[in-house]
Amino acid sequence: MEPFTRLARAVGDMVRFRDHARPRLTALEIFKYVGPGLLVTVGFIDPGNWASNVAAGSDFGYKLLWMVTLSTVMLIVLQHNAAHLGIATGLCLSEAAVKHLPRPVSAAALSTAVAAAVSTALAELLGGAIALRMLFGLPLPVGTFLVLALVLWMLFSNSYRKLEKYIIGFVSLIGLSFIFELSLVHVDWGQAVAGWVTPRLPDGALPVVMSVLGAVVMPHNLFLHSEVIQSRQWNLDKPEMIRRQLKYEYLDTLFSMLVGFCINSAMILLAAAAFFVNGTSVSELDQAKELLTPLVGPAAGLVFAVSLLLAGVASSVTAGMAGGSIFAGMFGEPYDIRDSHSRLGVVITLVGAAVAILFVGDPLKGLIWSQIALSIQLPITILLQIGLTSRRTVMGPYVNRPFTTGVLAVVALVVITLNVMLLVETLGG
Repeated sequence: MEPFTRLARAVGDMVRFRDHARPRLTALEIFKYVGPGLLVTVGFIDPGNWASNVAAGSDFGYKLLWMVTLSTVMLIVLQHNAAHLGIATGLCLSEAAVKHLPRPVSAAALSTAVAAAVSTALAELLGGAIALRMLFGLPLPVGTFLVLALVLWMLFSNSYRKLEKYIIGFVSLIGLSFIFELSLVHVDWGQAVAGWVTPRLPDGALPVVMSVLGAVVMPHNLFLHSEVIQSRQWNLDKPEMIRRQLKYEYLDTLFSMLVGFCINSAMILLAAAAFFVNGTSVSELDQAKELLTPLVGPAAGLVFAVSLLLAGVASSVTAGMAGGSIFAGMFGEPYDIRDSHSRLGVVITLVGAAVAILFVGDPLKGLIWSQIALSIQLPITILLQIGLTSRRTVMGPYVNRPFTTGVLAVVALVVITLNVMLLVETLGG
């Protein structure tokens, strides 16, 4: 009977493997794919976005909502393409660059990407520190290192799946908090709809527009998405499995980016309805919280501060993961918090950002200019991504179609043009 028993166990194992390798078309299976996109989403509802969006809404009302629309459309295209790379090759963007590009080219591009991750982490940690100052009156340096300690503990002691659950919970709470905030103010929905679909560039708005762009379309998120999407792989040896993975990934990306669009829009709507209509210009996030209390009510200011803290912690976690992924990729390795290169990348990103915060004078300007720095690096990452995903030697049969490459090229052109406009205005000023 022993041979028959072994055969029965083998058949059972094969059936279980087949079921695991082939996700079924059910609501539960679709839900299982949700996660990587939301993990990336938290990167563009971070404190840098809060600063940029509060500045946009308080200074220009509903007029710059179109930039959130444009940025989100570009984001969907770019994030899906980055995830496409991860699924089709089994490599993150950093690993693929090292494997397929000349070493000097990949080293230069990835070095700027690490710098962008540090700039991102600066905004995230600073936002968390500002929230602690709002809530408990802590000095910024103390708040920064408290947030840093919490984030490092979360990264070094928790698995990816646990972190993903924490992040999804944070995003949900932030979204609910803005629904509550908007219920307390009067939003002019007619102007809001016009703002979403009508591009306008009021005098003096270009730096804010660029900061909104940098706050939504973020270089580190492209690297991170190509890495974390692989946590959802089943058996990708078969072409039908890759095609199905790509299909569900697109749904996850689309859903997650729309969540980010709604939250970013809500930030501008709140600032426009609470501050712009009263002729109040907000110069720092602390001021936003203090002004919300008499204008809207004490609960609004408290919810604002708590939500900012959640955003700062969650986005600091993803910034650290992105920095670790980029740095590990420079050595041809995937992100693994147990690996020394991944750990060193995380430390460089987060500790480097914390030290830089000690030299920031104006917190709000530090947040906004950190986002502008991201938008200046962004074309490098976009061109790197296009170059890799458009090569058959990299992607095989999943190489970009000519239309996709054309769309990505248009996105790159828009970003580069806006960067040139910003540099001209900054140098001219």
